This record gives sequence, C-alpha cells and structure tokens, in this order.
Amino acid sequence: MIIKVKEEDFDFNCSTLCERCFEPLINNFKVRMSDEANIGVKEHFYEGLTEGQRALFMFNVYYTHISESLIEFYWWSAYFMAQPKSWTAIKACFKYFDDEPFILLLERIEQELKRHNHPITLENFSITRDELNHNKELHASFELLYVIFENIYPTTIEKINNFIEKNLQEFIQIEN
Repeated sequence: MIIKVKEEDFDFNCSTLCERCFEPLINNFKVRMSDEANIGVKEHFYEGLTEGQRALFMFNVYYTHISESLIEFYWWSAYFMAQPKSWTAIKACFKYFDDEPFILLLERIEQELKRHNHPITLENFSITRDELNHNKELHASFELLYVIFENIYPTTIEKINNFIEKNLQEFIQIEN
C-alpha cells in the first residue's frame, strides 16, 4: 500500500520514525474498518501492505497493547497466541526487523502459555485478566517475562527506527 506523505508534513527524526510511519497505516485501517462491514476487511488490508508495513503494523498492534502493564502484557499475548495467523505475523515482524532478543522473548511467552494450557484458538478462549492473579506460578513467570520486555523494548524501537530510516521506501513515499 503506497502511503504518500508530503515532505513538509514528515518529521525525519529517527527516534520517531516508527510512530510517524505507523500513523498513516492505522488511520487508513480505521477508515476501512468503519466503512466496510465485511469480515475479510482486516485480512484484505493486511495483504495490501508491503512486507515492511506488515512488520511495522504488527509490531505496533502488539506493542501498544502489551506495554500498558504486566496484566495487559499477559492477556494480549494469550489473546494473540490464540489467533495463529496473528501470532505468526507478530513473530514474523521481529524476524523482519532482525530482533533476536524479542524473538526469544516471544518463544518464552509461548512456552509459558502452553505450559499453563492456554488455548491456541479463539474457539474456547475464556482467559481473563484476573487469571494472572489467581495463578502464582503463572504470575511469577510473566513478571520475569515483563521485566525482560521492559529491558529490551527500547532497543527494539531504536532498531526499528534505524531500519525504517535506511529503508524508508518500504514504509512510505515522500512527496515534494
């Protein structure tokens, strides 16, 4: 999907490229979701993105939700893992950005969720946010995983910003 941005409207500050390139994507997505009631709209939108846009989109969708708190980190990870296409796309985005520490974190999250018999489809998904408070072992493991997340995400964002800076044409088209 070609996202055209006027040069004067675009801030080339490397520390915000991830956000600046995601904004037009999410705005376009929201417009499409409000205009169309078709169930395949999400998949059709996603398929129309470049590989870089897909990676950026999935990173932001996942990161925005999990960064709120430990409980949100847990619940949204469980929710996305119960959607095999989404979970695969999340893992693929970190491979695209060559972020080995985050890939390892996702593998550990997946192992913990599977170890605690979390669903791998939405069909029987009944996980609540309270579940983390009712299972001390699960809580302890996710506390550790969340600390890892908090330690690695600044480097992840820096890595994504640097990647976008070097491959801007994969994300947006600057117009004069």
